[in-house]
Amino acid sequence: MTAQNFMNVVRFKLKSDCVDKYFEVIDKTSFEGMTQRYIAKTGDYDYCFVGIWKSAEAISAQRPAMIAHLDEVRGFMEELSPLKMKSGTENQLSLSVVSTVSFKNLAEEVKEFAIITFDFGLE
Repeated sequence: MTAQNFMNVVRFKLKSDCVDKYFEVIDKTSFEGMTQRYIAKTGDYDYCFVGIWKSAEAISAQRPAMIAHLDEVRGFMEELSPLKMKSGTENQLSLSVVSTVSFKNLAEEVKEFAIITFDFGLE
């Protein structure tokens, strides 16, 4: 089995008064080699970011830009854990995509999209 894409997943929590500020910044942000990105709301101020990349090399090449972006938005985020992680404000994973399902035909027919929220009980 060979992976055709690479992904990064970041869990983060925004400060209540910084939600709009964060989305203003992220909506203007793009990274070379990232083909798609999704942000799911998982709680009142909790989110999960998923980036789909062309390759592991593409995400590696953009790490300095991603760190600069995190430095730009770090003040908008709550600390997730008293266990000091590398940044303290987010949990991050980089993973190979091993299975995908395309719903392209369905997506082309849908004219409106909704934000879907999930409660994973992560607190």
